[in-house]
Formats: sequence, structure tokens, C-alpha cells
Amino acid sequence: MQNRPCLCCGDGTHAGILHGRRGLLARGIAAGLVATGLPRAPALSASAVAHTTLTPDQALDQLKKGNDDYQHGAPYSFAHDRPRRVELARGQAPFAVLVGCSDSRVPPELLFGRGLGELFIVRNAGNTVDTAALGSIEYGVGVLGCPLVVVLGHEGCGAVAAALEMVERNATFPGVIGEMVQPILPAVLSARGADGKLSLDDAVIANARRVAMRLKTQSPVLQAAISQKKLKVVAARYDLDDGDVRWFEDA
Repeated sequence: MQNRPCLCCGDGTHAGILHGRRGLLARGIAAGLVATGLPRAPALSASAVAHTTLTPDQALDQLKKGNDDYQHGAPYSFAHDRPRRVELARGQAPFAVLVGCSDSRVPPELLFGRGLGELFIVRNAGNTVDTAALGSIEYGVGVLGCPLVVVLGHEGCGAVAAALEMVERNATFPGVIGEMVQPILPAVLSARGADGKLSLDDAVIANARRVAMRLKTQSPVLQAAISQKKLKVVAARYDLDDGDVRWFEDA
């Protein structure tokens, strides 16, 4: 079996046993969805609820409003009580896929003011996308009908900082941490200024934009939804202290 290039690194660096095994499921789902034009797939979704009716732009507006409310300290108004839990037990119909970092300071539901069942969240350190993450994203779009994918980087990202250390000082890290941050290296290199200097924040933004662009160009499931105007993929950057999310809608 020939491994597909990793979505996070793009060059097959991480193709191997792990990608291969997980890839069987991801590629099987993707092939079935693309072949039949992104149908609803009840056998996969096990959901008894209808997909969201929001358009990609409406879904993005919801997140922008939620983040604005979060910045200004507006009280949360989403339902999270027993009736809502009982409702969600029937199935899920999130309106956005959020590809974020594992950082404990970046909780997606809180910073976008969303409640139970509204966001389909995929989190890895450095908001990278390996085969398992890609399959999850494709499931959120192709099966659950999410009209929006957001790749969210954030201020002071430790994984991007580690990649920057590898580039500038040839740093090494214990265990598989070095392998984990290797997919971020191309984004760090692309963020180098004309004077040769590297900024952590520029690298964070470059990494989020690069992952978003790879999702749009290397996932057939997402490409099909985009071509039908059923999906938008955007990059963003979250500021830790002021709570603001900066959007890059051109990815």
C-alpha cells in the first residue's frame, strides 16, 4: 500500500505504519463520500438529527459573534442542562469543525461562546493534521455536514516554538516530541523574514494558514464540498491575553 503524503508535512515524512493503519479508515470514508457526491451517511453518523442549515458564511459569523461576546465578558447563554444532553443523545449536528491546539489555554467552546454539540473539535499540539485528524475532519464535513472548518493557531504556541528552536538552534527533544513538531518546520521556514529573522507569532500564523491550505488542496472530501459551495476553510490566530481571534479567510 502506498502512503498518501501527510497533510501536516506534505512530503511523506510521517508516512508509515501509524499513518497506514489509520489511513485505511480515513481513505475508505473519503472514497465513499466523494464517489457518491457527499451524501448523508447514516451508517457512519448514527445520528437521528438533521444537519445544520447554516451556510459557510453564517457559520463563520456565529463564531465571530461568539468570540466578540467572549472578549467583552458577555454571559454564556448556551444550553448545557439535562434536556440538552438528552437531545444530543439522539445524534449530533455541529455547525463547524475546529482544528485546534491541545494547549489548555485555548478551549474552543469557551472562546467562541458555543455549547454542547455545536463544534466538532480536533486537537493536536501545534494544530497539526495527521491521518487520524484528517479522517476526523473529513467525517465532520462529509458525514455530519459541517459547512465550516477553522484551523486555529494561538499566541505563544509551545509546539511552534519547539519547531522554531529546531530550525534556529538544532534543538532536540525527548521521546517523540521532535517527530511531533517536524510537520511544523516548513511553516517556520516560510515565516523567515527578508533579514533572516524568525518571529514566533509569524510562524504560528504561517502554520495555521499552511494547514488550512493543505486541507483545501489535498482532501478530496473537502474539495468536493468547497466546489459545491457547501464548505469554507479558514485559518485563524487566538490571542491569549485579550481573547481576540484574528481571521485569515483566504487561508
